[in-house]
Amino acid sequence: MIPQLPFELPDLLAPAPRLRELQDQGVIHRVRTRVGHEAWLVTGYEQVRDLLDDERLGRAHRDPDNAARSGDSVLFGGPLGDFDTEQADHARLRALLQPQFSPKRMRAFRPRVEELTTQLLDQLTSPADLHAGLALPLPILVICELLGVPYEDRDQFRAWSEAVGDVTDRERSERGLADLFGYGQQLVARKRVEPGDDFISRLCAEGIADDEVAMLAMAMLFAGHETTVVAIGWGALWLLAHPDQHQALIKDPELLAPAVEEILRVPARATGGIPRYAREDIALGGVTIREGDLVLLENGAANHDAAAFPDPDRFDIARRDSAHLTFGQGARYCLGAPLARIELTAVFSQLVPRFPAMRLAVPVDELRVRTDVLTGGLIALPVVW
Repeated sequence: MIPQLPFELPDLLAPAPRLRELQDQGVIHRVRTRVGHEAWLVTGYEQVRDLLDDERLGRAHRDPDNAARSGDSVLFGGPLGDFDTEQADHARLRALLQPQFSPKRMRAFRPRVEELTTQLLDQLTSPADLHAGLALPLPILVICELLGVPYEDRDQFRAWSEAVGDVTDRERSERGLADLFGYGQQLVARKRVEPGDDFISRLCAEGIADDEVAMLAMAMLFAGHETTVVAIGWGALWLLAHPDQHQALIKDPELLAPAVEEILRVPARATGGIPRYAREDIALGGVTIREGDLVLLENGAANHDAAAFPDPDRFDIARRDSAHLTFGQGARYCLGAPLARIELTAVFSQLVPRFPAMRLAVPVDELRVRTDVLTGGLIALPVVW
């Protein structure tokens, strides 16, 4: 019987047992997606790393209406883009966006991220929900400032973003995308009249058409906060659920950099991630992926491959040379990775020393994770100190 995604996760701090069983059997597996379509799930570190940067895979499909889907999200459930021009389009968009995340620009923005983090921590009182008080608002504040989006609109665009990422309700996802794009068009029109020193204004100044600026800006709004919200929540959970690692970081702040990388590496939810499609036949792990087949590159499983990470299921903030695949690889490497690292560093450089007695307020098995959206993440993270 072909296993079906998503796999059950009885222990939030360990890979799904079914995923581990598959990994023990090989590096590529036939699975069914949550909507019942067949796909290839790639779980080996070396194979996932190579395929992330392999032009034989893409987001577009030659026959999109008949392509297998991983879910019902309009953006993250199936094919996206023009099959004939996909690679050129991708290269052009990366060239447009790369300067917005240049090392110089990110270094200049770091103090502001640290300031925003401090302001949020100043408002924390015990008991607290660390998700609502820190993990959720910080990335939204940060991306609003970068894009030039009014923070007072956060509840509205947050709701639309969640709808776009809904992997269980296609109609809701489509409505969310339409609403989010319409909001982006309004922002672009406003920036044309009153430009500022922000992402949207700079793209407008480069002569890009309004609809494309709106599309890019809203894509950044979604990707720029949703994944970091999840990463902050998971990172805090892993630290608080491992008091020895928490204490080690309190005692030795020099462990902060490797701790951030371990926080990025260690979650393994086995959702299959973003769908990709074979542009031609690909031989891998003793099987042949046929042109048009749906391929899911499971970064979380790759990050728990014992061939790449000794004792991979152990949370070890002193782990060195962690070449995890959380941000992708090569031409598919996440442009926002430097910003995510800045935010995680700001959070844990302040949270840990400021609240050394912080602990979970409930057992780990009482915590709940979202299963209706691609990024997942904790619903709440109750803490006391």
